[in-house]
Amino acid sequence: MTRSIRFHRFATALAAPAFAIGLATSGPARAEPRDYRIDPAHFSIVFNAVHIGYAPTWGMFLKGSGAFTFDEDARTLSDLKVEIDTRSVFSNNEARDEHLRSDDFLDAGAHPLATFVMTDSEPTGERTGKVTGDLTLRGVTRPVTLDVTWNKSGDYPFGGTYVTGVSARTTLRRSDFGSTYALEGDLVGDEVEILIDLEAIRQ
Repeated sequence: MTRSIRFHRFATALAAPAFAIGLATSGPARAEPRDYRIDPAHFSIVFNAVHIGYAPTWGMFLKGSGAFTFDEDARTLSDLKVEIDTRSVFSNNEARDEHLRSDDFLDAGAHPLATFVMTDSEPTGERTGKVTGDLTLRGVTRPVTLDVTWNKSGDYPFGGTYVTGVSARTTLRRSDFGSTYALEGDLVGDEVEILIDLEAIRQ
């Protein structure tokens, strides 16, 4: 896989089931599935893990990209793919950031990209659903399920674009991806909570 995080990597749709967010709207279809690209200026990937049992320590990734196909009338999401530059990790502490990039945690030197590719889905409500996909991190691929909420779609008030907003949440075990540093004694928690919020521009 190329290490580039440029958006043109996502022009080719990936085969994946559609995610129906609730029931399709009544009446004849007024639209068709449209491709969206995530706006890097409105793409937040935040995570936390508990530090020695005292409190969660938070971090984020500053660089990422992605794309998906969305049919607003049918409320179906498909072909979701996201790439995250693990070298861009930021936790407001330079020494900790360097440690997070090391092979104790992200192993960003050997594996500068983390990827998520949608494989399955199920609706849970009118605007919510679960999206399962393959997360590749540190060169290890595991299935991960996201709790996804469709927030809003509409004309953006600036620039004449059409935008869809989505939020997603999940929790994973870093040990599943080969990161076991400081698990003994619960110095650094195994469970990592991930929060994703994004705006995507219709193409």
